[in-house]
Order: sequence, then C-alpha cells, then structure tokens
Amino acid sequence: MSRLRIAVVAGEASGDQLGASLLRALAARGVACEAFGVGGDALVAEGLKTLFPQTDLAVMGLGPVIRRLPLLIRRIHETASAIIAARPDILVTIDAPDFCKRVAKKVRARAPDIPIVHWVCPSVWAWRPGRAPAMRPYIDHVLCLLPFEPAALARLNGPPGTYVGHPLIEITGDMRPQTPEEAAERANAGAPTVLLLPGSRMSELRRLLPLLLATRGIVAAGGMPIRWVLPTLSHLVGPLQAMLGDAARDIMIVTDPEEKRAALRQARAALAASGTVTLELALAGIPMVATYKLANWEAAIARRLITVSSAILPNLILGENIVPEYLQEAATPENLGTALREILSEGPARARQMAGFARLDALMRGEGASPSERAAEQVLDLARKPRER
Repeated sequence: MSRLRIAVVAGEASGDQLGASLLRALAARGVACEAFGVGGDALVAEGLKTLFPQTDLAVMGLGPVIRRLPLLIRRIHETASAIIAARPDILVTIDAPDFCKRVAKKVRARAPDIPIVHWVCPSVWAWRPGRAPAMRPYIDHVLCLLPFEPAALARLNGPPGTYVGHPLIEITGDMRPQTPEEAAERANAGAPTVLLLPGSRMSELRRLLPLLLATRGIVAAGGMPIRWVLPTLSHLVGPLQAMLGDAARDIMIVTDPEEKRAALRQARAALAASGTVTLELALAGIPMVATYKLANWEAAIARRLITVSSAILPNLILGENIVPEYLQEAATPENLGTALREILSEGPARARQMAGFARLDALMRGEGASPSERAAEQVLDLARKPRER
C-alpha cells in the first residue's frame, strides 16, 4: 500500500507520542499517509490534521469532567462524524478509553466497513474483565503493550490482540550507563545513587512522600553516604520542596528530561510507587523496592475488584514476584528500609532482580522490530483486509 488514509484519535499526551511514532514508522515503510483526527503537537508535527486542540480533552477529576461535559460530548460527535464522512482506510484509537470508546462505537454503527484498531489494551486482566467482551462489537484488533495481554484478551473473549511492545523498549539505551563513569557510579555500593519516585499526582505525594522520607532516614542512619535524587515534573517542584522541608537540602530534585535520564543511568537502586515507573526501572536495570498506599475505603474496593497477584508490572510480566512490594499496612519505613539495604549491596536479593530484569528484557523485545514498526505492520495489514474482501 503506497498511500493510506488514516484517522488517528489520541486523547492524551502519551497517545500523542504513540500516534506520532506510528506515522513515522509508516513513512519509513514508504507509505504516504493522509492523516486526520485528534492529536497534539507530536502528531501534528508528523502531518496529522487535528479537528480541534487535544487540550480540549485534557481533563481529570469528577468536577472538571462535569463542568466540561457539554464540550466533551460535542467533540465526540464531531470526531465520529468527521471520520464517517471521510471514510478512511482505517481508524486507530489510542488509549483515552472513555473518549475513544464512544467515538469508535459511533463510527462502527454508521460506517461498519471502516476497520478499527485500538492501541493500548485496557487493564482487563487486572480489574473489570467484562470490558474485554464489550469491546468486540466495535474494536477489530488491539495493539498490546505487554506480552501477556493478547492471551488475556482471548481468555476473556475480547477482540484479538497482538503484542507490539512497550514504547519504553525504544529508549532503554538512554536509561542504561553509556560511559565508564556512569557504569562506575551505578556499581558504587559504597556511596550509591538512590532514586526516590513517589508518583506524580498530589494525592500520591501526600501519601507516599512521608513514607519514602522516613525510609530514607532509616537507611541513612546506617552511615552509608547516599546520593538521593528525586525526578519529577516542573510544576511539582514547589509543592515538593514544601513537603520536604529541611530534607530538601539533602535531596536533589531534577526536572530536565536529560537530567532524569542521567539519574537513571547512574542509579544503583530506587524506592518507587507502583506503576509504569517500575517497568522503566526494570528495563533500565535498576533494582527497586516498590510501595503504594490508598485511602482505606479505596483499598477495600480495590481488594474486591483487582484479580492479579501483584501490583508491579515486571512481576506480572515475569509471572514471579522478583520485585519486593509493600502495600497498605505492609508499607512501613522498617519494611522498605530493610529491603532497600538488601538491594544496595551485592547479594542474593540484588542478583535475583538483575537476573529477572534480563529475562524481562528478552520477553519485551520479542523478535527485534520496534513497537512502532510492529504497530505499523498491523495497521497496514488490517487496512488491506476490507479491500481484499
């Protein structure tokens, strides 16, 4: 296929980056794309004609959603109508399930000949598994970020899925030591660099930062000279400094992307909130201790809904709990401090994680093509099928 008319709907920044990587991969294959839909700066830079600013959809929290609901409903109708009128070769929706689901349903109802692909499998394998079969009527294929997701979709009677890989795979080189100096810094067990990663939401910071600081105090009391680094977002620096108080003098806060990558390349260990960052650390080869705390009522609901044995992505991918995780009542400074000391020194705990990360890297990389290249292959294949029929 030398020319492709493609509709891309990316409702948030992460989807914007994925969509842009898809258009670049298609161009690298010699496919000329006429791309339109919804996207941000990255997609627009790759030639997407966006129907409206992606920031119209950037809303979080119940109150803001309610206030912006009329606009969101209008944007859903506008997006679906534009796609139906244009009759593209394929529609690719990316993440942002609340918006993308509604657009895809409308397109399927009025233009059933347009193949629809969704990129980023919802976490049906962890909670609300009924979402998987509910996707079948309006999603033809799912592009999955995690190796176990296609099998999970099949088990739950969802749409067919293909593992294309996580975008972190494409930047692992930036997260691992690149110079002898960085390698020596990571190997330095006598004066190590340790990352503090309490999350990026204010609710996470309020709950987890005091826990991480107390853990830091316990570990530092042992007399080891540790360089503590806290990577974060620029708009969180002020609130973080206020929460850190006097401890801010001894913790390096970094916001520049290159400084964050440099910190990853030098770090020997990390204290991290459970989430995607644990996968980033594992691919970077950084042993970690993971933790998370919710409000008691949230935890009670989560225990009823969540069906997986771990909250840590590397553990779920490997099918083995190699990363120690301390959740809710188990999330104490004493538990975290003991586990952190064990992975700072060379020993069984550190070796077990490093061996697991090597297996994880092999599983995530698959056959060698990048995630965007695999995604482009699937999109082209699905776009051809209606013509073949």
